[in-house]
Amino acid sequence: MKAIARRSAGFSLLEVMLAITLLALLLAGAMGGITAATRAMHAGEQNIERTNRMRVAQEFIRRELGRSLPLAFGQEHGSGANFVFQGENDFIRFVAPMPGHLSRGGPYVQTLELARGRNGLQLLFTHNMLNGYDLDKLKPQDSEAVMLLDGIRRGKFEFRKYDDQNELEDWKDEWENPSMLPVMVRIELEMTEQSGLVFPTMDIPLVLDTSGGVRLFQQRMPTPGSGSQPRPQESSE
Repeated sequence: MKAIARRSAGFSLLEVMLAITLLALLLAGAMGGITAATRAMHAGEQNIERTNRMRVAQEFIRRELGRSLPLAFGQEHGSGANFVFQGENDFIRFVAPMPGHLSRGGPYVQTLELARGRNGLQLLFTHNMLNGYDLDKLKPQDSEAVMLLDGIRRGKFEFRKYDDQNELEDWKDEWENPSMLPVMVRIELEMTEQSGLVFPTMDIPLVLDTSGGVRLFQQRMPTPGSGSQPRPQESSE
């Protein structure tokens, strides 16, 4: 009877195998949950990083374009007209001061360009010091492009100025007078689904312009203490 009691007090091999199998299933489920949580955390961090990068790029672009200077960086052959601002639907070149920690002082010739990349279009930025800048002798290797954004499905730059009646014209995808600054620049970018980002349209007013935009803007704004309201825009229709 004692021998029978001792044998019945232990576990059979089948019971041990079942216990190990259940433990393995529990561990597998726990590992799957940990893996899913880790992936979700990494995906969230990547989304935050992409969003922050887009915001930084927007702030940088708005700052640089908004501080464009009416300084010539080249001349048109034949007419000798100065190049102050070049604008196309996928390319912008202008002069503006760079942030102090990124420059050696003085104005810089800056470009924004939409170029084809691996994940769609890329928004590229280049800069060169205005002092010693030669547009005719410029080579691609002379300017190291910095990628501000990627994962762009489509995008375009547009430009706006005042007409002869001191009214804002419609947006145009090409700047026709490179010897003057536009009044405003618009940047529209449509991001890919994979990027998980939405790029709000940027309408950037320029602080200075050689077409009299500052003077016209001041005329439209009320003077301090006058109580007057800005003159509403007349319909072009």
